[in-house]
Amino acid sequence: MDSSGAPAAPYRITVVCLGNICRSPIGEAVLRTRLAVAGLGSRVTVDSAGTGDWHIGHGADPRALATLDAHGYAHDHQARQITPDWLDRVDLLLAMDEANHAALSRMLARRQAGPCLRMLRSYDPELAHLDEPHPDLDVPDPYYGGPEGFEEVLQMIEQAADGLVDGLLKPGALER
Repeated sequence: MDSSGAPAAPYRITVVCLGNICRSPIGEAVLRTRLAVAGLGSRVTVDSAGTGDWHIGHGADPRALATLDAHGYAHDHQARQITPDWLDRVDLLLAMDEANHAALSRMLARRQAGPCLRMLRSYDPELAHLDEPHPDLDVPDPYYGGPEGFEEVLQMIEQAADGLVDGLLKPGALER
């Protein structure tokens, strides 16, 4: 409840990669699952988008879907591109790599206020000491590789998602 007694609006997270067919759909599915398990599913919403427009309206890459299926993650995805008006509807932007971080930073620079921008892997407890953006925080794009790249991406995202959810469980973390 907010101060007026109305139900508090959910905290909104958008996971962002380049085309919104590989990394960010995996991030969206993993975060949704981890948040639901932690009891935050009704308090935090998650979606995803890409900085590019090549795949708008397409489903996720079949290799991303196969990886999610193999690990028991539910998914339902249609690629979208993030636009400046999107920023009014989100509290936390999670960039998958330095290039996505830079594109989102440029978008945010044109605004008086906006959501928090972080690299997803900055929530990985083993990498939390790195300043953002940093190349070691990148989730590599698996698009031009084989299925093993999607498995690697999933492991990176899971570790970071666990750190993010742990942080969101702390008192006051979902306050705006």
